[in-house]
Amino acid sequence: MSAANPLIVPEDDHFGRNNLPYGVFSTADDADRRRLGVRYGDHVLDLGAAARALGSAHADLLTAPSLNPLLAAGRPVWSEVRAELRRWLDPDADERTRSVLAPLLLPLSHVTLHLPFEVADYVDFYASEHHATNVGRLFRPNGDPLTPNWKHLPIGYHGRAGTVVVSGTPVVRPLGQRKAPDEEVPSFGPSRKLDIEAEVGFVVGTPTRLGEPVPQTAFRDHVFGVCLVNDWSARDVQAWEYVPLGPFLGKSFATSVSAWITPLDALDAARTTPPPRTHALLPYLDDADDGIEPGGFDVRITVSINGEVVSEPPFGAMYWTAAQQLAHMTVNGASLRTGDFYASGTVSGPEKHQRGCLLELTWGGREPLKLPEGERTFLEDGDEVTLTAWAPGPEGERIGLGEVVGRIVG
Repeated sequence: MSAANPLIVPEDDHFGRNNLPYGVFSTADDADRRRLGVRYGDHVLDLGAAARALGSAHADLLTAPSLNPLLAAGRPVWSEVRAELRRWLDPDADERTRSVLAPLLLPLSHVTLHLPFEVADYVDFYASEHHATNVGRLFRPNGDPLTPNWKHLPIGYHGRAGTVVVSGTPVVRPLGQRKAPDEEVPSFGPSRKLDIEAEVGFVVGTPTRLGEPVPQTAFRDHVFGVCLVNDWSARDVQAWEYVPLGPFLGKSFATSVSAWITPLDALDAARTTPPPRTHALLPYLDDADDGIEPGGFDVRITVSINGEVVSEPPFGAMYWTAAQQLAHMTVNGASLRTGDFYASGTVSGPEKHQRGCLLELTWGGREPLKLPEGERTFLEDGDEVTLTAWAPGPEGERIGLGEVVGRIVG
């Protein structure tokens, strides 16, 4: 930031006025008090203090210790708060606004970031055709890689909301039952095939009543924002337990999310048309109507292990969109709650360097990754995984999604 004008950030910064993601932070001198913040460059704006000082009509919402009250307030309020923020942080703002905000812009290095919202329910999907096809080829080499239902509905499962953790939280290697193909009986112990899953998540704000489906056209009315997700997976535990009811202990031990929730409106320029549909869709999932905005998001993800880039999955290649996922999740009448959270499933592209998990990158462990510190088939204790991403913004700029970092501990 400029010393002369604290509201100026470099033009190439991924966290400028067209982004403004929300988070929750505390400071060392007041460690027990959690405050709402907005990331601006390499600083965080104390949102509640700014709202009080500048007379915002939404000051009560913005002084809460989590995002949930703002999430519940609904789209009109989200839009008003975002418009206020953009006005306050305009480098050409009046002298009074700049003087009020200057001491409230705290260096990121001076704050502790927390889980930004209280998670209600968590759903994980399986929306990448490239990922599903690769997994099908690995596990069903002599059959159709996609199950018969895959092109007709977005497959998903309910996860464990209580183990959604903020970026930076250590990931303890999970224990469980494992049974290799050459073993007669299962054994118990730490997972030998601990994996990552690079995903994008969506945070629900406005709730619904039981029995009230959400059509694709109402996506913007209910989804507040977007974040990166690493949905860790114990492949050996999962492989033994998942028939016939699906993922359980192999997935429920940790799901890491970014500390920053990017507002949906910040990604308008990243909207993109999803891949062509190869099968006719039922009306509630049909996104070919002119009244439905493009449902894809052109988000470019980078996956690094111990600082070494291993993959660059393209979210724009996802077959099922977030709007279709929300429509399917509620079509049976299931209600939405403020703080509901759903993730895309592993993001993978058509090329090998675009695969979003080690299961695919190493082809089930048969083609190890070569890293400076040695080969990897799956994660070892001490490995640190980092997800970063950006999306196209207005006028050629880039909108950053907050990183997700997790280190494996035994």
